[in-house]
Amino acid sequence: AGGSGSTSAHRAPPPCSPPSRPPPLPEHPRRGAGRAAGRPRPPGVRGSHGPRLPRASPEPEGARVRGEGRPGVFDGFTEKSQSAAGVELDRGGRLRALPGQVPAHRGAQRRRLPRAPAARRGGQPQRAQRQPHPGRRPEAPLAAGGHRLPPAEWCKELKYAKELPQISIIFIFVNEALSVILRSVHSAVNHTPTHLLKEIILVDDNSDEEELKAPLEEYVHKRYPGLVKVVRNQKREGLIRARIEGWKVATGQVTGFFDAHVEFTAGWAEPVLSRIQENRKRVILPSIDNIKQDTFEVQRYENSAHGYSWELWCMYISPPKDWWDAGDPSLPIRTPAMIGCSFVVNRKFFGEIGLLDPGMDVYGGENIELGIKVWLCGGSMEVLPCSRVAHIERKKKPYNSNIGFYTKRNALRVAEVWMDDYKSHVYIAWNLPLENPGIDIGDVSERRALRKSLKCKNFQWYLDHVYPEMRRYNNTIAYGELRNNKAKDVCLDQGPLENHTAILYPCHGWGPQLARYTKEGFLHLGALGTTTLLPDTRCLVDNSKSRLPQLLDCDKVKSSLYKRWNFIQNGAIMNKGTGRCLEVENRGLAGIDLILRSCTGQRWTIKNSIK
Repeated sequence: AGGSGSTSAHRAPPPCSPPSRPPPLPEHPRRGAGRAAGRPRPPGVRGSHGPRLPRASPEPEGARVRGEGRPGVFDGFTEKSQSAAGVELDRGGRLRALPGQVPAHRGAQRRRLPRAPAARRGGQPQRAQRQPHPGRRPEAPLAAGGHRLPPAEWCKELKYAKELPQISIIFIFVNEALSVILRSVHSAVNHTPTHLLKEIILVDDNSDEEELKAPLEEYVHKRYPGLVKVVRNQKREGLIRARIEGWKVATGQVTGFFDAHVEFTAGWAEPVLSRIQENRKRVILPSIDNIKQDTFEVQRYENSAHGYSWELWCMYISPPKDWWDAGDPSLPIRTPAMIGCSFVVNRKFFGEIGLLDPGMDVYGGENIELGIKVWLCGGSMEVLPCSRVAHIERKKKPYNSNIGFYTKRNALRVAEVWMDDYKSHVYIAWNLPLENPGIDIGDVSERRALRKSLKCKNFQWYLDHVYPEMRRYNNTIAYGELRNNKAKDVCLDQGPLENHTAILYPCHGWGPQLARYTKEGFLHLGALGTTTLLPDTRCLVDNSKSRLPQLLDCDKVKSSLYKRWNFIQNGAIMNKGTGRCLEVENRGLAGIDLILRSCTGQRWTIKNSIK
């Protein structure tokens, strides 16, 4: 058998760090008008959908910038001190690396705003980046302040009411670098107007680092008395339950949940609070920009909505067509779900809809559950282009390395509570049987009762009105690995994508080996597709000429018979157009080949079926 070109796909991708590449913008007549109006490109899209973002001018060497929101507060510390995080905090309020601690990155001083980096499915960027200093977590080389990402031109003229609800900003951390946490706190204080910032809550999810205990608490209480609270979990709860603990302590009318490695842009808060004041059932997502982990250089990401795959991995998607048609890049973007690193919600409304699911573990899936729940239960979710928060995309996560398992378990909870008949899609995507999947997802009766008490809509409504571009696979009757009785240790595999030929490969059961047999007789191979703007899984085809089975776009196969197969469990796979069977040929030392030939009685089994 030839080697699979996608065998790495059996390793579960981390959720949204950074999100997957967004789809290209669909063609429609109003597109040209949007370009003339200076409409920005959706993230990851190639072409002239709008002007390139300009580079901001670098700060003068040694410049010092006062905080925008809170008069008299500098970007950093007011007295010279030394942090255990390996940085020196001088009178000018700038964080400076101590000799031998953190490499000096000249790039950290540059203010470039490139396009969002393309990222392959699963979340890891394609372009290689420099690694952090060996043996150390990333430290913040600069104090968070100034206009590292100035507001876009189309946002500067917007006006907001003076009387807006106050916000409690909640940061969750576990074993985060102290300098990074303080950077986030200073940025929140400096760039949130004083009268709108109720408090900052730091939730420590049972960190081990000594610098995050007494040194952190002593500093924030001295520097920001009465403003910053520290909450300590007695055991590691995971991001989901840690956020719930932060919500319990919050007293602001609005709660904002953020990772503790972010940087706020001046003017981020007013558009968010204004939208929530207009309608308390809105969940608002600031637009996300990127802070490079190794240099702390900021990249502006272009406007996007947040979607997800059927495994419930989050991803960036293009804003809906009506947003592009409007021709106003400052307008809110309707979004089906959220990436998860930052969201803002009315505190009372968040409680009414059941917060996040406390039965989920660690993180992964809660961001999708909240999006679905909000839309189904009378609320809405939107991204605000004029509110921007930059986020460090960390290469290493502080929680258990088995995040793929937790995301899978959490995804099944979402499916069982919210997705009705479409829950099968989640099981298909993870290649799990609908009955007895072998994963204990815990009791979901309370979450189902919550849905009933809130009189929420059905999931079909959500797909039709909120996420219509999501691909649907209701025609599936069997799925999973396909094995031949003559070679049980190898499975049908999509092989290198560019070869367009199915192969045999040692069984691992992940995306490249996910076969799906449909009511129409199509045999698809590969991980489930996501949106209609991205490629779907391909069909197995017998073109009547080659001995090798092809994998092609189903819609482009002219003869429907060549892509239709007769198959029953533990039976032959025979093409309806040619009468040839899909079989294996043992060539001894040369290996085992997948071929098409006259049927010899070989039998195939597929792992799962839908009754």
